[in-house]
Amino acid sequence: MKPVSEFKIGPLNHVGVAVPDLEAACETYRTLYGATDITTPFDMPEQGVKVCFVNLPNSQIELIEPLSVESPIANFITKNPKGGQHHVCFEVDDIDQAVEEMGKRGATVLGKPRIGAHGTPIVFVHPKNSNGVLIELMETPKEAH
Repeated sequence: MKPVSEFKIGPLNHVGVAVPDLEAACETYRTLYGATDITTPFDMPEQGVKVCFVNLPNSQIELIEPLSVESPIANFITKNPKGGQHHVCFEVDDIDQAVEEMGKRGATVLGKPRIGAHGTPIVFVHPKNSNGVLIELMETPKEAH
C-alpha cells in the first residue's frame, strides 16, 4: 500500500499487557525482571481498566487489568486467562491527522480519539490491518512521561 502523505508513526511508546491481577503482575516484574520503577496503579473507569506502567530505560510496559466483566480487557482475559500482549503503542504528532491518514490508507480505526493513560489522545487500529497486532496511536505527550 502506497502512503498518501508523509505521515508516519513515531517512536514506540509502550507495549500493553493485559493481566488478570495487576498487583501480582507488578510483583513479577519487580522480582523476576528487577524492575524498580513501577508507577502506582490507577483506575481509568471510562475505559473499564486499572493500569500501571513499568518504566524501562528505553520504553514502558503498560499493565492492564479489567475493572469489570464489561471491560474490553475482560474479554481478552477470558480468552487468555493468564493474560498476554494486548497492544503496541506508537507516538504520533497529531492524532487527528493520524486518524485521517489511517482512513485514507484503508485501515479500520476503532472508535474516535479519547484520552489515554498518559493524558493524551489515543486511538486504536484494528489488528487485521497490522498482521494481527492491535496498534495504539498516541499523540506525543507535551511533557515527559
